[in-house]
Amino acid sequence: MQISVLIVLYLLPKIEKIMEDKNRIIIFDTTMRDGEQSPGASMSLEEKTQISRVFDELGIDVVEAGFPIASPGDFESVTAISKILKKSVPAGLARHTKKDIDACYEALRAAPRFRIHTFISTSALHMKHKLNKSPEEVLGSIKEHVTYARKFTDDVEWSCEDGTRTDMDFMCKTVELAIKCGAKTINIPDTVGYSLPSEFKKIIETLINKVPNIDKAILSTHCHNDLGLAVANSLAGVTAGARQVECTINGIGERAGNAALEEIVMAMKTRPDLMPFKTGINTQLLSKASKVVSNATGFPVQFNKAIVGKNAFAHESGIHQDGMLKNRNTYEIMTPESVGVKKTSLVMGKHSGRHAFKDKLTDLGYSNITDDVIQTAFGKFKILADKKKHVYDEDIAALVDDSLIREENVIKLKSLKVFAGTGEPQKADMTLEVYGEIKKSSETGDGPVDAIFKCIKKLYPHEVNLQLYQVHAVTEGTDAQATVSVRIEEMGKTTVGQAADTDTLVASANAYLNALNKMIIKRKKTAPPPSSSVSQREQKLKGI
Repeated sequence: MQISVLIVLYLLPKIEKIMEDKNRIIIFDTTMRDGEQSPGASMSLEEKTQISRVFDELGIDVVEAGFPIASPGDFESVTAISKILKKSVPAGLARHTKKDIDACYEALRAAPRFRIHTFISTSALHMKHKLNKSPEEVLGSIKEHVTYARKFTDDVEWSCEDGTRTDMDFMCKTVELAIKCGAKTINIPDTVGYSLPSEFKKIIETLINKVPNIDKAILSTHCHNDLGLAVANSLAGVTAGARQVECTINGIGERAGNAALEEIVMAMKTRPDLMPFKTGINTQLLSKASKVVSNATGFPVQFNKAIVGKNAFAHESGIHQDGMLKNRNTYEIMTPESVGVKKTSLVMGKHSGRHAFKDKLTDLGYSNITDDVIQTAFGKFKILADKKKHVYDEDIAALVDDSLIREENVIKLKSLKVFAGTGEPQKADMTLEVYGEIKKSSETGDGPVDAIFKCIKKLYPHEVNLQLYQVHAVTEGTDAQATVSVRIEEMGKTTVGQAADTDTLVASANAYLNALNKMIIKRKKTAPPPSSSVSQREQKLKGI
């Protein structure tokens, strides 16, 4: 017994240390207990083990590992987690029954420090319809079971379920009694997400002002998100004097979920002017924790989720992108690096402006191109962005390469219609601009691409060997751009043309024309001076 006492004294209770700092907020995570109660969010032992290691590294103060009495699997998980955690204090949930409390103790006993979290309903509605108990019987149960839990550990937490719908005078009585019986933490749950911030703040203030022994315990918040106010209510509780917040990663939990840990922590970190509080959370691991929990539960994080959502540090609006390029503080109140995201993402889409487009080109290595090329490529980008949800870097590179090639083009595609399918000949109707002259043709072929190439040969007579025709998608998805590569050969000279478009047939026509225009340029560089007997018209047709 003396050895055990010495070990406890040597370790020095972590929570009691924290209590000495009046502005230190204890983060109590219930992802693996309340979060797992979300329909479909059950996690395996291996997944909980992985999450526990991340939570320990993250710096969570108390990890509610589960509800040991609920099932053998839950008991096993709580036991395993209690052995894994090195810095975080493991906790288990128990109703007001000795069997529940015993199960908690047995599951947690391997840990050098652990918490037993026990609860009972206190609202008139719950006492009558759920418990079938009188207020006096509830008070008796508090005395019996908090006292019993205190025999196993000095770290007992007590919760008044449905606290925000509990009569305030009765709540004060229950809280005073629970503290008297040994509870070191008093948790006030907004079990059904019913409260408003001003109301929740008043509850905490009333407890601080009316419960005589309140200084002997830490007040805690546990808010659900049924009205979308879980984080707001939790922060209201903190400003009123609560010094523990119960929350979950990604805000998962029953019904609409719990207060999101990442939002609570970053709100305090971002606004120290109004909330001069601190936590032990390593915020740079928030994004990692979010991904681990999402993968384990199978619950995807919504794109616009605060702090850890895919779009939390993404900007598509041209106005926003322009501001971000001038000073990131214009549209970001925290850095992506502070929560473990590599960098801000300027998402290129139909709302993006020329400034962001030019900056993206610089990132892609196009630093010496002319304004004319940028403007041409930007125009094509806007057209493409109207067709596609996501414009990738590869899309933009393809557009610029296409524009660079076409600067010297003497043959340009003006329009193309293709008729393909079963039962009818494949046909192409094409309009080209050849040395400034508009020409039209209609040809059939052995397939739509063959018909397109025949049109080009008719409108600009030439003899070349087609050595390569290749199609591949630049990016993923059914709306991906197709990049077509064409290689042609003429008298030992070869040229390669490339073009990208969401329409593969348009890309095919442009790729062939690119190769042909390059061939014309090669002819000019290697041809002898034109003979006087050759007419201007023939020179144009031959590309001399």
